[in-house]
Amino acid sequence: MDFTVIFLTALVVLALIFVKMAVVIIPQSETKIVERLGKYYATLSPGINVIIPIIDRAKDVITLNRGRYVYTDSIDLREQVYDFDKQNVITKDNIQMQINALLYFQIVDPFKAVYEISNLPNAIEKLTQTTLRNIIGELELDQTLTSRDTINTKLRAVLDDATDKWGVKVNRVELQDIIPPASVLQAMEKQMQAERNKRATILTSEGQKQAAILQSEGEKTSTINRAEAAKQQAILNAEGEATARIRKAEAEAIAIGKITEAVGKSTNPANYLLAQKYIQMMELMAENEQQKTVFLPYEATNVLGSLAGIKELFKEK
Repeated sequence: MDFTVIFLTALVVLALIFVKMAVVIIPQSETKIVERLGKYYATLSPGINVIIPIIDRAKDVITLNRGRYVYTDSIDLREQVYDFDKQNVITKDNIQMQINALLYFQIVDPFKAVYEISNLPNAIEKLTQTTLRNIIGELELDQTLTSRDTINTKLRAVLDDATDKWGVKVNRVELQDIIPPASVLQAMEKQMQAERNKRATILTSEGQKQAAILQSEGEKTSTINRAEAAKQQAILNAEGEATARIRKAEAEAIAIGKITEAVGKSTNPANYLLAQKYIQMMELMAENEQQKTVFLPYEATNVLGSLAGIKELFKEK
């Protein structure tokens, strides 16, 4: 009786172990490659799967976990990222620098990822390093520092084409750090400082040039304005003098006409005007107290005689 219980218990335990080994639960976004007697049998899908224990066995694959290669029988179908260590590369102008890259990829064909390559993470890493060296070797230092997008695009295209045979899709490649040598960094810093000083000098000279131009234009405008003002003033003065002379001449003409009417045509009006001027001059000399002696020209007697004739003429009328 005891033997029968033990036997049945053993059978139940073996059955449970068999069921546990036969039923395989695959999480979402994962899969397993099953081999039957060493030959590929099936690719398990997420959910419950039934295999034959001992005869069927999940294939172990190598994956990268926290920077270390580990064996596992599960294949992650989600997008993965590999952060590679810094590596030395040489540019076209023989400048050595350190670069590390981030690679985003996804396994799209688990069968190829297992059977077409023995160590997929290592193969991807080495391929990324060699491809990166080749791309950087075609660029000079300045191009390398300013062409990250171009390098990323070229690197992704090459890796995606090469890893297609392994059932891998490379979605994105990013250069994380580009570190030139210390001497190059110092030279670049000096160059940048020189460029800044150059731009500052150029801006200062341009400002001085613009200031000088504006100042000269202002002086030119001011000179022109002063010349225009002087010209207008001279024109106005000339016009005023001309008008004054015309008015004076007209007034004198009217006065001469009046005198002619007063003295008559028999007497020359010019003698009258000349005598009037002499009289005014004599009045001015008489007002001068310091002048004791007065010299009269000989012609003055004739003028006075003309005045006497004019006086007599007025008496007759």
